[in-house]
Amino acid sequence: MKWKALFIKELSSKSVKELVDMRRKMKKDLFELRSKNAIRGLKETHKIGDTRIKIARINTLLALKIKEKYGNNMK
Repeated sequence: MKWKALFIKELSSKSVKELVDMRRKMKKDLFELRSKNAIRGLKETHKIGDTRIKIARINTLLALKIKEKYGNNMK
């Protein structure tokens, strides 16, 4: 639980552009993990779920930051 709070605190200090870059890198990592898992080359399959959770947290913070910046004027 402690690492989750630290991860969220670290993410909240980043800008929108940094979060987008981080999400892009995480999605690339997730693709590589899934590819390795498909050919039975991944021993630590829990990393797939962990990466998905991190991407979801980044998406949540991105949505909050964008909504905070632009309000309800998003189209």
